[in-house]
Amino acid sequence: METKTILVDKYVNKEETYSQAVEMLRNGEVVAFPTETVYGLGAIATNAEAVDKIFKAKGRPADNPLIVHVDSKETAMNYAVNVTQKAEKCMEAFWPGALTLIMNAKPETFASNVTAGLDTVGIRVPDHPVALNLLKRLQLPIAAPSANTSGKPSPTLAEHVFHDMNEKIPLILDGGATSIGIESTVLDMTCEPPCILRPGQITKEQIENVIGLVRSSSDIKSNAPKSPGMKYLHYAPEAPVYLIEEDVRLIEMAIDHLHNEGKKVAVLSHHDFHDADYGFPLTAETLYGSLRKCDMLNVNLILAAVSKERKNEDAILNRLEKAADHKWFS
Repeated sequence: METKTILVDKYVNKEETYSQAVEMLRNGEVVAFPTETVYGLGAIATNAEAVDKIFKAKGRPADNPLIVHVDSKETAMNYAVNVTQKAEKCMEAFWPGALTLIMNAKPETFASNVTAGLDTVGIRVPDHPVALNLLKRLQLPIAAPSANTSGKPSPTLAEHVFHDMNEKIPLILDGGATSIGIESTVLDMTCEPPCILRPGQITKEQIENVIGLVRSSSDIKSNAPKSPGMKYLHYAPEAPVYLIEEDVRLIEMAIDHLHNEGKKVAVLSHHDFHDADYGFPLTAETLYGSLRKCDMLNVNLILAAVSKERKNEDAILNRLEKAADHKWFS
């Protein structure tokens, strides 16, 4: 299968571009497109055969549910039942935006492989012109996980998608770099108080300012995840990632130790370490791109410097813990 990339900007015939994408989706194909968080790998959420192509392209486990993207709050209400007042308040406050709400799915609406057989579904309205234009023209819900090989760093550029999905999908809409760089916050509205299953740009404090008390996923134990990113190794490059306390002397000692073992070391940190073979800033916008660069540079080991003292970095720590499989360097 040939994978075509189309640049979506003011110099391109948008109607022709979107009509191609809509036609492919309606014909049961998979199309990659940008959102404000990361690039998504989309198929119509009511078409089980089309959704199955997402799982095959990604190599994604079938018990990992997908997030459904729609064009508005009003559309979302057509696909959920027993929507709470708190859920509606979150829609008003944060949509379009990087917040996914887990709600009770309208029965016999979504393909079972979208919800992993659960009676709940994660829905959000993306805050990106390409994604919204595509959804408004399609007039159908799109199931769209990140457009990467399962377990690998999520794509924040169309070239990342092409690297992972070349010859696996027919079309990539290139809308440039994503603005946020990590996946949406996922909030389970089917429990009381609501629970954050995956942290993202929208923080616990911001949500609590709108609806009051919110729990974190550490309070919930379940073998059937309601959200992506809860069960499997995620976001991992080829080189092993190790977390390390953000202590300059400790990191310098670690670099020296690894060099003595003949290893090339990359450091993700808020500080510069000139003795490291490669160094990358540790921000949400650059995280996945940096991890992918480490693969291109044939790094042997990646040290990710984290500090529990830093506020509002739950989302980055969550992604790094998954990438490192919770391993700490010692």
